[in-house]
Amino acid sequence: MTKQQTVSIVLPALNEEKGLERLLPELRKLYPTYELLVINDGSTDSTKSICIKNKVKVFSHPYPMGNGAAIKSGARHARGDIIVFMDADGQHNPNDIKFLIEKLINEQYDMVVGARALSTHSSSMKRAGNWFYNRFASIMTGHRILDLTSGFRVVKADIFRKFLYLLPNGFSYPTTSTMAFFRSAHPVGYISVHAGKRQKGTHSNIKILKDGIRFLVIILKIGALFSPMRLFLPLSAIIFLIGLCHYTYTYITEYRFTNMSALLIISSLMIFLIGILSEQISSLHYRNNDS
Repeated sequence: MTKQQTVSIVLPALNEEKGLERLLPELRKLYPTYELLVINDGSTDSTKSICIKNKVKVFSHPYPMGNGAAIKSGARHARGDIIVFMDADGQHNPNDIKFLIEKLINEQYDMVVGARALSTHSSSMKRAGNWFYNRFASIMTGHRILDLTSGFRVVKADIFRKFLYLLPNGFSYPTTSTMAFFRSAHPVGYISVHAGKRQKGTHSNIKILKDGIRFLVIILKIGALFSPMRLFLPLSAIIFLIGLCHYTYTYITEYRFTNMSALLIISSLMIFLIGILSEQISSLHYRNNDS
């Protein structure tokens, strides 16, 4: 590495003994100079003892606090200038780490994400859901997002830590961090990766409907925080057009301006004004987080 930047690999883990047993020796062999840090999120299996056995630095939560909380702990305790986040369940190929880091450094990105092909997802419902979230988040940020929920990513540590207060303790830290980087003008790059199947004996904690709604709320929340008019202006315009169409219809058929038409048009104006106010508040956020 030409700039001699140090690297930390952070693995959040909740009962991932089988994945870690295979993954840790491979990481140690491939990247002997990198700091390896496992965040043991209140595991009840032998996750901690496997880390100790492999002489890997481990920080343990007293009880399960969530994937996002583990990521935040990892970011706070990691000593590297660059942090690699990857799952401990065996889905991510350790060999891809070097390609993510090379792209981050050589092409001057602040974050590089391992983007999974849609065919990687286990079900057609998950594929459709991820396609929708990628498209919707792209509209909210104004940038093409290839994989909104990938947990395999490389970041510049000092920049990533600025957004820790935004990250939820549960899912999904990838969604929040990706949108926050884009909307704060920190360049985000992508590399196509193949995500394998989870190690036998582990399970996914993401429930399609519940976490799907949560992802949607996160997209709206971060979009409204960093670029409010991308949310409020289209919503205002849609309601105004509905009100205008309703007024046109009632005028033609009944020759009058109805209360519903007035309500819709006034509501569109109120939403527009809220958007302007939110934009002013958002500018304070940029000032407080500029460096």
